[in-house]
Amino acid sequence: MMTDPIADMLARVRNASRAGHKRVDMPVSKLKAEIARILKENAFVHDFKVLDDGRHGVLRIYLKYHEGQSVIRDVQRVSTPGRRHYAGAQELPKVRNGLGMAIVSTSRGVMTDRDARKNNIGGEVLAAIW
Repeated sequence: MMTDPIADMLARVRNASRAGHKRVDMPVSKLKAEIARILKENAFVHDFKVLDDGRHGVLRIYLKYHEGQSVIRDVQRVSTPGRRHYAGAQELPKVRNGLGMAIVSTSRGVMTDRDARKNNIGGEVLAAIW
């Protein structure tokens, strides 16, 4: 049994991008699909698809590269099941001085730290990516 599926997703994306893979597959969930949507909207990945494998489904993320280098430099899990990290709208972290982004789970859905600040809403800081 996996205790932290979001950390597993982020580790798979990080490892695949460092290994130079074009895509990475993982079990799908609604939260993972929302995180993949945010990564696509912010140009960290090329695309993502939710595939039906006859069981639970598969989330396939197509990684993005620029001049042979992965667009994703690093991904870190901020909030874990054992230690949740909540932040108000003004306390949300700025990742790499605004060059990266934090993914925040709010009462209005999953969004980036910039969107959460703009909407003046806080939440659980799931991950940081740059």
